[in-house]
Amino acid sequence: MRAEHLGADAWEQPGAAAPEVRLDAMLAGSPYQDYAYGYPHKTAYRPLVPPRPLAEVWSGADSGAPALYLHLPFCEMRCGFCNLFTAADPHRELVAPYIAALRRQAEAVAGALGKVGLGKGGLGPMRFARLAIGGGTPTFLSADELEDLFDIVTQVLGAAPHGIPVSVEASPMTATPDRLAVLASRGVDRLSIGVQSFDDAELKAYGRTREAAVTERALENIRAVGFATLNIDLIYGGEFQTAECWMRSVRRALAWEPEEIFLYPLYIRPLTGLAGRAGTGNGLACYRDARDALLAAGYDQLSMRMFRRRGAPSRSTQSEDGGEQGTIGLGCGARSYAPSLHYSTEYAVGRSGVLAILQDFIGRPHEAFAAADYGIAVEGREQQRRFMLLSLMQCAGLDRAAYARRFGGDAVDDFPELAALARRNLATLGASTIALTPSGLERSDVIGPWLYSVAMRQRMDGYAWR
Repeated sequence: MRAEHLGADAWEQPGAAAPEVRLDAMLAGSPYQDYAYGYPHKTAYRPLVPPRPLAEVWSGADSGAPALYLHLPFCEMRCGFCNLFTAADPHRELVAPYIAALRRQAEAVAGALGKVGLGKGGLGPMRFARLAIGGGTPTFLSADELEDLFDIVTQVLGAAPHGIPVSVEASPMTATPDRLAVLASRGVDRLSIGVQSFDDAELKAYGRTREAAVTERALENIRAVGFATLNIDLIYGGEFQTAECWMRSVRRALAWEPEEIFLYPLYIRPLTGLAGRAGTGNGLACYRDARDALLAAGYDQLSMRMFRRRGAPSRSTQSEDGGEQGTIGLGCGARSYAPSLHYSTEYAVGRSGVLAILQDFIGRPHEAFAAADYGIAVEGREQQRRFMLLSLMQCAGLDRAAYARRFGGDAVDDFPELAALARRNLATLGASTIALTPSGLERSDVIGPWLYSVAMRQRMDGYAWR
């Protein structure tokens, strides 16, 4: 399966004005149409027949250090807005066999990557640029289980967490002192906590059973441990949310002086607990109020969603793909980004679909983890589009020289879409950088999906939710 088979770009097809007409129509609608955090989207993945051996998949990769991501698909509950790959309130008996399967996968992946020398420092152990552990909720694991997880990272993969940026996600219910102590001792320097709101009524509307007081205790625990970076996630735009209540949560978050804050608009996805409800009606006003408050409080904006306190420890701000070196994803639900193939396990939201995929993962023998059997080829034009799109979603913008070095051309020549954005004052075409304007940045969730290729949109539209 080659990316060239997916079809031509919209700008290369008859009637090249059509994309601009589509852009204007999209801009006239909601500012929140799709979260373009990666490209291609996971709903574009399909079974790979035959499966691709990992040694072959990574054979063309640079020998530099990729990113490493581990996925823990367990949560104490599923929030009403959540469409992540996770099993809510699973049987505890699933955790030990899952960690055992994760170890088998790590062994198979290490063997495959060792054949091509990826991430090797001479003849030494694997090198990774950074490590992230997400889910689900990694802190659903007990302190002892977290120790087992990090043993896989260090003993099987030979990674050195104390020498690289390491980020772990937590929930207020599971950010307990014993778990946090393990994370700190194993080199974690960034703890991200899904607060979403400090208002009890809002939390209930989101389908969360905890109270804001639980969040406050969790934040006390996190600050007591002393992680270099605390990130707080907040959500805005629910039909039940007022501007005043939203800003109270923003101010409560700022009182903890977190090094980072992420502001997420509320998306309501198929098969989630809030399906059928309305969202993001007042989202743009909430975004602007919070953005202005954060900038005034000494935070720099890195993307539509991400803000970092000025003077906070500098960490990698690359997109989730790991940059040119790619990402090695381990665990059920994790995605890997090789030079010309993105792959993962299958994806589901509904409980029965998630558990079926999870049970398949747990039952896989060692050799089954040495090949990719679900994903999408990303080659040629789609690689260029990916680089352009993900760079543009960051405040720093698209470095024209970096694009030229990698692809041998100019981004504006390759993508007329960029000039169309500039004509609408949504982007600036500088001599060295192409960046979204403030008006463009706040419409990232319109511009991102508009930039998807026609072929990729068709694949996403053909995805069957389960």
